[in-house]
Amino acid sequence: MVHEVNVHEAKTHLSRLLKRVEEGERVVISRGGTPIADLVPHARTTLVPGLLKGRIVYDSETFDDVDPGLVRVMTEGPIGPDES
Repeated sequence: MVHEVNVHEAKTHLSRLLKRVEEGERVVISRGGTPIADLVPHARTTLVPGLLKGRIVYDSETFDDVDPGLVRVMTEGPIGPDES
């Protein structure tokens, strides 16, 4: 089910609207009768470092003024806090 509210109502009743979203509803916030935003449940995505390792290739011929630090991060992984 979709529930539509105006901006003033959304500001006044945000907690109630969030509860409706938690219960599975979609809330559309409108200004002057024109929809401007949707309140929907958060869709968490777990990021896995290295997930595409071996599937993405860095081609130094494609880039001008190659940054050695960027090349290192792309080929070897993130630089730790003690490394520069």
